[in-house]
Amino acid sequence: MKVFNTLTRQKEEFVPIEEGKVRMYVCGPTVYNLIHIGNARPMIVFDTFRRFLEYIGYEVHYVSNFTDVDDKIIKKAVQEGVDAGEIASRYIEECKKDMEGMNVLPATVHPLATQEIDGMIEMIASLIEKGYAYAASDGTVYYRTRKFADYGKLSHKNLEDLQAGHREIQVTGDLKEDPFDFVLWKPKKEGEPAWDSPWCQGRPGWHIECSVMSKKYLGETIDIHAGGEDLIFPHHENEIAQSEAASGKVFSHYWMHNGFLNINNQKMSKSLNNFFTVREIAEKYDLQVLRFFMLSAHYRSPLNFSEDLMEAAKNGLERILTAAAQLQRFLGAGKAKDMSDKEQALLQESEQFTQKFIRAMEDDCNTADAIAAVFELVKFINTNVSAQNAKTYLQTLYDRLHELCDVLGIIIEQEEEILDADIEQLIAQRQQARKDKDFARADEIRDELAQKGILLKDTREGVVWQRI
Repeated sequence: MKVFNTLTRQKEEFVPIEEGKVRMYVCGPTVYNLIHIGNARPMIVFDTFRRFLEYIGYEVHYVSNFTDVDDKIIKKAVQEGVDAGEIASRYIEECKKDMEGMNVLPATVHPLATQEIDGMIEMIASLIEKGYAYAASDGTVYYRTRKFADYGKLSHKNLEDLQAGHREIQVTGDLKEDPFDFVLWKPKKEGEPAWDSPWCQGRPGWHIECSVMSKKYLGETIDIHAGGEDLIFPHHENEIAQSEAASGKVFSHYWMHNGFLNINNQKMSKSLNNFFTVREIAEKYDLQVLRFFMLSAHYRSPLNFSEDLMEAAKNGLERILTAAAQLQRFLGAGKAKDMSDKEQALLQESEQFTQKFIRAMEDDCNTADAIAAVFELVKFINTNVSAQNAKTYLQTLYDRLHELCDVLGIIIEQEEEILDADIEQLIAQRQQARKDKDFARADEIRDELAQKGILLKDTREGVVWQRI
């Protein structure tokens, strides 16, 4: 299997540190609002890569953090007049709901920055002791960027290049030895959350958080570090500088980054009024459509989001779901008999689609080509199944489709449609509950039917229902 390593700018054969096991860290969101579809892309693509690694037999230890202390969180808390921790807790729960909706598996560990402060203080103290960091007179601790000889190796820029192109990182001030030095620990401001440290009451800089959480849950050297390409510099570059200076070891062997997401060929921005949360997309589309759309292009390619492309993704997903539903119907009527020679030959022929899928995913997680292999399998199924087939034949094809879709995180199981008689029975129970003034139960029944796609309308003539 090969992955494109941002560090070397080439595809490399993936060789894990420990045979059969993968240690993978993916930077998670800063939780101050509902996640947007730009946040969703790395969640979906690296969840898919994780699923594939597990599919081919690896035990994956997958860590993805929540940044729960940050300027944006504090600003939101001030606006609402609540504690910063309340904002973070609220949006962690909302993020988890969206992740579940997108069928993103929970990480092995979802560490919170605020629960790892002791480790951050310990690493900062170690960097000071080794001469890679220093405390200014106001208690701010800075990292000596120029002391780390390999600084810029991930973004493939030296400090002179960065000086010309990234003036925003050159924060001037009498307390800094060098404009390129970045913050490891900052003094508290009035009303901000803060922790005691040897330097001052304050809080950590953003970059040190991931270095510490990765080390604690995965070790000093990991297999894969991943995230959006906007994190390459300065976040991941600074993580390398901190982690490798502290440990004297390679931080991560492979670096994977997904491309940007544009909206109608423009960068997503609130000022352009083209900023969409996952929750807003869910009002119009099943989030399985969003997932399918995200996987329709190679993860390193820029991806353009538009209504036309979402409709195309919806249609593509429906082709797969229709084939799966047809197989389920035929299975219900299938014959419990031995497979014929022709059926056995067809099953053998269908194995090629699984192999195409695996080859695509082994080639730097090429989900676009993997989906193409699934469509070939769907076409094969549509052409070569009927209610006359042996159940074993039908079940094997269904299992094959299910297996590949499960790697992509696409759910093909269809809930059985509720029968008219069952609907009428529930409506009668609801009517009785209303007569008994048990309105809570009446509402429960309405909600239960709504979840099954049944809309109720109370009229003078009685309750009218329809499938939606």
